[in-house]
Amino acid sequence: MIQGSLVAIVTPMRADGGVDREAFRRLIDWHVAQGTDAIIAVGTTGESATLDEQEHCDVIALAVEHASGRIPVIAGTGANSTSEAISLTSCARDAGADACLLVTPYYNKPTQEGLYQHHKAVAEAVPIPQILYNVPGRTAVDMLPETVARIAEIDNVIGVKEATGQLDRITRLRNLAGPDFAIYSGDDATAREAILLGANGDISVTANIAPAAMHEMCAAALAGDAAKAEEIDGRLAGLHRDLFLEANPIPVKWALAEMGHVDKGIRLPLTWFSAEFHSQLRSAMQQAGII
Repeated sequence: MIQGSLVAIVTPMRADGGVDREAFRRLIDWHVAQGTDAIIAVGTTGESATLDEQEHCDVIALAVEHASGRIPVIAGTGANSTSEAISLTSCARDAGADACLLVTPYYNKPTQEGLYQHHKAVAEAVPIPQILYNVPGRTAVDMLPETVARIAEIDNVIGVKEATGQLDRITRLRNLAGPDFAIYSGDDATAREAILLGANGDISVTANIAPAAMHEMCAAALAGDAAKAEEIDGRLAGLHRDLFLEANPIPVKWALAEMGHVDKGIRLPLTWFSAEFHSQLRSAMQQAGII
């Protein structure tokens, strides 16, 4: 079971919107050096919604190739079409990803039965470990803990990213799915408490720009050292908040550009971070000690 700080890594782009493969390789090297526990490639923060299917598969393959076993790579392969999710998950398996992360089908608002049948179909079609991803604020559908527990009975469904920020869900999920099912927070602001309540780690946006601190915070929480985890998390609280001043990944890409890690590249309909918010996010970065 992968535990700790799992970065939902950005997909670096040049000013013309093309994928910046060299910058992506440098980011992977940096995360390995900083102690990040796993990489999530082409998730929400990786602009999965703006990459076409071939690009999606290519970025996953690049992540696996360059990581070269130094750090686990989990591929974002969810879609609101079951057939597309199967296709993307097959690409990830063929590339050698360690696991896949599948967001609940967005926009079309499936029922709980529809969610079960969707994930069952993908899991049966592609023999690779799969992690569910519940983020109703983006998808307009909430996968209930009881549905997660039902899907968890499928052998290669190994965990869930729960991004509601509702801490009571962590306890409910653990009680329903059992001790061997991985539970990851998908909400940086409540991740510390989630881990102390029994989650196995955090799939993090903040880890893009503060990887060492996020690793240390998650490790402390996993060890039950609530005081140390709280001290580290206190320095990161501004980032947890201000990295969402505009839609993710707009602010985090700007922050990485400010740090010199990526160029100023993002794809429409996303736009570059608004100047009115620069000083606020820069202050949070200073508070965290990363600039």
